[in-house]
Parts: sequence; structure tokens; C-alpha cells
Amino acid sequence: MKVMNCPLNGPRNISEFAWGGEVKPMPDPANVSDKEWAEWLFLEANEAGIVREWWCHVPTSFWFIAERNNITDEIIRTYPATELFNTRVEFAPKVAEKK
Repeated sequence: MKVMNCPLNGPRNISEFAWGGEVKPMPDPANVSDKEWAEWLFLEANEAGIVREWWCHVPTSFWFIAERNNITDEIIRTYPATELFNTRVEFAPKVAEKK
């Protein structure tokens, strides 16, 4: 049985988790094109080696970050997202352009 350590709930069976994609810097929401936003949202670098990924403990809906070697599938460490993200991003509504 493969076990992942949830920073909130402790060691759990891997079947309790859902992968959420790579951790990557978000483009500026006020100045990003639709194409750039779609690329950030849907495309992954998928580089071999140690990657930083979003994971969710599904029973508690707790999102956290895991560093994992995607070649060996070894989970190196897990930690709360607050270690990387300590400020909130404010989104201003886009105003439709008038023609």
C-alpha cells in the first residue's frame, strides 16, 4: 500500500488523494491574454525529475503541496501551501469591450 503524508491529517492511503497539477507561477490576471491564461491553466511542463505538485486530501478537501520524483514516484515531502503562498490574489472583473 502506498502512503502519502497529508500535512493536516497525517499518513493516509494514496487512494484518498487527487492530483491537482504542477505548482507554477500564476500570470498577472489583469494583463494576461486568453491564450496565456489557457496555457497556464491546462498545460504542464511535465519535466522528468523532482516536481512540485498540488494534491488534495479528498475526504477533507485539504489542498497542499507535495514534492515528488516523477521518475521513481517517490514522495519527497509534503507541506501546507502557506509555505509558498502567503498573500491572496485579488481578481478584478473584466469589463467587456464595447464595439
